Amino acid sequence: MFLVRVTDWLTKTLMIIGAIWAFCLCFVALTDIVLRSTNIPISGTKEIVANSVVIIVFMQVGYAVRSGSMLRADFLVLMFPQWVQRILTAFALILGAVFFLYLLNAAIEPAMRSFRRGEFDGAGALQVPVWPARWAIVVGAGLAGFNYLLLSVVEIFGLRVERMDL
Repeated sequence: MFLVRVTDWLTKTLMIIGAIWAFCLCFVALTDIVLRSTNIPISGTKEIVANSVVIIVFMQVGYAVRSGSMLRADFLVLMFPQWVQRILTAFALILGAVFFLYLLNAAIEPAMRSFRRGEFDGAGALQVPVWPARWAIVVGAGLAGFNYLLLSVVEIFGLRVERMDL
């Protein structure tokens, strides 16, 4: 399916960018810690880290859903017959889709407002724009919701879609 390949490519790309971002963020935090010991802290590190964590999480949530890496507690479900397991799995996938699509819907207006107003976090020498984090929530929630819908359709109709690996 073309749509699955496009979604997989987008999901992997965002996951890789998020991983690279997290790696670079480690150096920002480390540099700030080292410079604080010499009384020369990096201004705005707290704001950069806070907004970056949100962005990183939502850039990677679509991959976690599509690759089947989201947290699952299926110890009880495994006790049921196979047909009940499929129904419960499909139901759980639909609930995941509803949750992330609801989050998408709730995040669109704050993201647009933040971009229009030029909202910033922090005070003083360095102010960090907030709109990238808000739009990361929109994109990440939308992609996660779509991936949950995709997996629920696969589960309900018994379609064969390859498991996504890196």
